[in-house]
Formats: sequence, C-alpha cells, structure tokens
Amino acid sequence: MAKGKLLYAQSGGVTAVINATAAAVIETARSHGVKVYAARNGILGALREDLIDTSRESKSAIAALHHTPGGAFGSCRYKLKPPATDDSEYVRLMEVMKAHDIRWFLYNGGNDSADTALKLSRLGREYGHEIHCIGVPKTVDNDLVVTDCCPGFGSVARYTALSVREASLDVASMSETSTKVFILEVMGRNAGWIAASAGLAGEGGDTPPHVILFPERSFEPKAFLAKVKATVERVGYCTVVASEGIRDADGTLLSDTGGRDAFGHAQLGGVAPLLAQMVNEKLGMKVHWAVPDYLQRSARHAASATDLMQAQAVGKAAVEYALDGMNAVMPVILRGRDSPYRWKIAAAPLARIANREKKMPKSFLSRDGFAITAAARRYLAPLIRGEAPVPCGKDGLPLHAVLKRVAVAKKLAPWDGGV
Repeated sequence: MAKGKLLYAQSGGVTAVINATAAAVIETARSHGVKVYAARNGILGALREDLIDTSRESKSAIAALHHTPGGAFGSCRYKLKPPATDDSEYVRLMEVMKAHDIRWFLYNGGNDSADTALKLSRLGREYGHEIHCIGVPKTVDNDLVVTDCCPGFGSVARYTALSVREASLDVASMSETSTKVFILEVMGRNAGWIAASAGLAGEGGDTPPHVILFPERSFEPKAFLAKVKATVERVGYCTVVASEGIRDADGTLLSDTGGRDAFGHAQLGGVAPLLAQMVNEKLGMKVHWAVPDYLQRSARHAASATDLMQAQAVGKAAVEYALDGMNAVMPVILRGRDSPYRWKIAAAPLARIANREKKMPKSFLSRDGFAITAAARRYLAPLIRGEAPVPCGKDGLPLHAVLKRVAVAKKLAPWDGGV
C-alpha cells in the first residue's frame, strides 16, 4: 500500500455520469495501491470528518457506479469562506487531512469546486500539511473554460435532443384540434449550452425546435411572439425550448424567484409557465409546457457514450496527475477534430479555470437569435453520439450500484461550523 490516502469528493448538481468518474478514480487508485476515502456530501463531509472507506466496497459494486446516476457519496452546494476573511474552515480541512494521512484531494465539480481545490492547493504547505489538489471537471451546464466540453453535458444534451424530437412528434399529431405550442424549460443560468443541444433534434428550417431562447440573447417579447405566430401559421404548431436563465433587455432574469442559493446565485424556476401565459394571452393559442428539472441530469438510460468515456477518462487522469506530484491542475478535454471526432486529456492549471465561465460564442447563434448555426451543430453533434447501455434486472428496471458506505473512524473533535 502506497503511503498516504486519496480523498475524493463530489460537488454541486450531480450528472448522469459523475459516478463513472468516481469509479474511474477508485479503480485507478486501487491499481496503484492507494486507498481512497470519499467525503460524504462533498466538502461538508471533509469538514465534518465524515469520510467513507471505499476499500470496503467490492470490485463489482465500484464497477456498477459506471452506470449509476446521482452522486454515490453525496454532494453539496457549500462555498468556503475567503481564507483572508476567515481561515477556520481551511484550518479544519487540514486538520482532518493530516489526521487521516490524506495526501491527495480530488474535487469533482464545476467552477466553484475548481476554486475550492485551487485555494486548498495553495494553503496546504502554509498550514503544515502538504497536499496535492486536483480539480475534476463535471457540470451539465458545460460552462467550464479551457476544456472543450464538460463531463455530464453530453448526456443531458442527448436527453434534451431526444425529448424535443419525441415531444414534437406528439404535439404535431394533435396540433389541428389541440395544442399549438409546446414549451420546454431546460437548465442553464448564464450559458445556453443545454438549450442549444435541443437544436440537434431537427435539421433546421421548419423542423423542431422552432424557437430556442438563450441567456446570451436578450428576450424580446414582441419578436418571440411574432416568431411563434408565424411558425404556427406555417407549420401548424411550434416547439419552443427556453433556458431557465433568459433575461430581458435590462438584464433581469425572467424567472428570478428572489431567493439565493449557497453560492449567492439567484434561485431560478418558472420560465416555461411565464412564456406559456404570454402566448396564451397574446396569441390565444393552447399551450403545454414542461420542466424536466432533475430528470434531464439524472437520465443515465439516455446517456451519451462519448460523455461516459470522457467522464471515465478525467477520473483516471486525475489520479495519475495526483500521484505524479502535480498540484492545482484539472484534467481537461482537448478536441482534435470534429469529424471524425477526436479528443484527448491534458492537464490545465486551475488558476485558468476557477471563477470563469464559458458562454455560447456568437458564431453558434443564428442571426435572429432563435436557433443554432452549422458551427454549433458541428461542435455539439459528437458529444451526444453513442449509447451507454445500463444492465437491467428481471423487472425491467436498471441495476444500480448498492454501496456499503462504511464510515472511517473519527479522530478529531466535532466541527463547530454549520450550514
């Protein structure tokens, strides 16, 4: 057994393939003789000294994580305080890691998680416990910079494109005497990558989706209603896909509920019913709307094979980078070409990634702002390709991983912080 242990934690909203990354981390570490602890519920588990000994899990249980959605070890939305303001949380983290001889820390998440890993990488030696920190990419929003795409996005993109194509066939079949407009609200606070993926459902022109609303473009009610009206008159129905983060000309979120999450982000929700009400009142058309919410990011049965392979690849690379002595880096995906799709994994400094956000480039949006361009299609198409089968039981339902989650014995006094 190699000296020291590796601590892995999941952060933020989970994806259909984040557990595949976790499995790759554990399997790769085991092949190097390194024991892996997992923090229960992300960084909170590390603060609470609530650790899981993954060496107590069977090989088959870990292998089953490759096709299990959700976050097997629990996740959280918890932002550490700035160390210059209050370093008590960092002191506590170092105490926990020192007590359990943790030498490597892998934080699997998005922008805020990259920032946490970066801060810890800088403070380890200062606090008397040198530790190598690696950020591991994950986010359905696809908004991490440097990396070509983010593990988790390809699967939600495939789910979205499939849902739009299938729902549109349903609407079209009843449009003469029933629903004229169908509105699907998808995730995406500041970046419209998921909404854009809906464009893969059709080939453009009069194929659905007929209208896509992006956070990168100001929402103009008159233009939107005119587009919907013209589409219904020409096609017979209209499918609309709206990102939850669309804003008006003043930059105000249409769906801002007034609340804030743990990271200070506005709580969003309700764009679809707002748009539906607008269409019904102004155009007098029957409207149906849907919000897939957690369904879109947990649909492992609809996962993309490309996404699964990339999720596994970043997990494997993260362990290898850590054991090679690298610090404050993230394994990112670099694209070689679009067709045939070629990609590889490389290390990128966390300093280039943390607290930055990748939005849809202007070249990916049509001139009227309601569709994607050929350039966007070339970028998106490879990410949703291939099926990632899930083994099923006699009842026809997926066989997901069942873990023991054996707790590591605590060595310190309870943490006096909280959420």
